[in-house]
Amino acid sequence: MPVNKSEKVEKEGSAASVPVAGGSLRLHELSSRIFRNTRLLRVWLPENYDGSGTTRYPVLYLNDGQNLFQPETAFAGVHWQVGETAARLIAEGKIPPLIIVGIDNTGKSRLREYIPYRSFDPRIFGPKGKEYPNFLLREVMPLIEQHYSMAKGPEHTGLGGSSLGGLITLYTQLASPGVFGRLLIESPSLFVANRKVLAEARKFRDWPFRVYLGMGTKEIGNPQKDERAVNDVRELERTLRSAGLSGQRLMVSIEEGANHSESAWALRFPAALQYLFGS
Repeated sequence: MPVNKSEKVEKEGSAASVPVAGGSLRLHELSSRIFRNTRLLRVWLPENYDGSGTTRYPVLYLNDGQNLFQPETAFAGVHWQVGETAARLIAEGKIPPLIIVGIDNTGKSRLREYIPYRSFDPRIFGPKGKEYPNFLLREVMPLIEQHYSMAKGPEHTGLGGSSLGGLITLYTQLASPGVFGRLLIESPSLFVANRKVLAEARKFRDWPFRVYLGMGTKEIGNPQKDERAVNDVRELERTLRSAGLSGQRLMVSIEEGANHSESAWALRFPAALQYLFGS
């Protein structure tokens, strides 16, 4: 989605602050040399954020940033309520204060950027997803490190997304091991390119400290396709457990009756966030 010029931002610099529940939201306009387009980074900061550098905060990067913090920017007007949830869990002492970065998609380029393989379903013959890890590591993360007081290292750094955003989250882990220590993978589109990402995952061993997998039993509304989607997540779960991820390192939530929607992901987000960043 192109940058909405009604949202006040400063290119690559200190961003305008937008009041949101439980903290503040700062908007940065990022011009990507890798993808040759422009998007917003939405940075949620907890209340009493200390930007002096004395306090270092864990960071969670989430794809499809438009859908996270505000209903007016979210798909179908439904957002994940990320700010409200994080603020509540911080206030309850269930997670430490952290920074959450929403990385906007660019609308018509979303499929190409989130799909790393040539695919017939959906039909993508010029995928750009293999550049997404470079985009994160060389463009997104340096900007955040430049402007915010963040803790470094995989134990302090998470990545997540839903649907194709979940697919590219998993692919990024496979392509860039040792960078992200906490993964949030919601309703991932594992079927893409004949489930190639599942085959690659079976050969992978350098998994993060914690992985959260979420899925509904009625994602698509077709019983056969719904069953396949759940089976794909179960296969990924078996792969992770075979690689040594114990119960403390892996949480799987298969929600009966849940569909493929922002509202479903919002409902599961509190448990996911607490699991990934809680003690």
